[in-house]
Amino acid sequence: MEKRIGTITILVADRTRSALINPIISDYSDIILCRQGLPFQQRGIAVISLIVEGTGDRINALTGRLGRIPDVECKAVLTKLKIDNNI
Repeated sequence: MEKRIGTITILVADRTRSALINPIISDYSDIILCRQGLPFQQRGIAVISLIVEGTGDRINALTGRLGRIPDVECKAVLTKLKIDNNI
């Protein structure tokens, strides 16, 4: 299956959900190239951005699991370019 590169943005409305988010992200560490988190402590929210490279199915599985957590919104944007698996 062809790989794609993209970003996943995770908006966390309840920061106590981090205990549910972090293990899921760890489960998909094989497709995560970079992770950046920005806590908005005074607003009680956080934004996590991931740069990923993987199959569409694997990336969608990650966003699906994250999106099912209450108070968490998750969106992915993937390239239309197909990545050579030999690199």
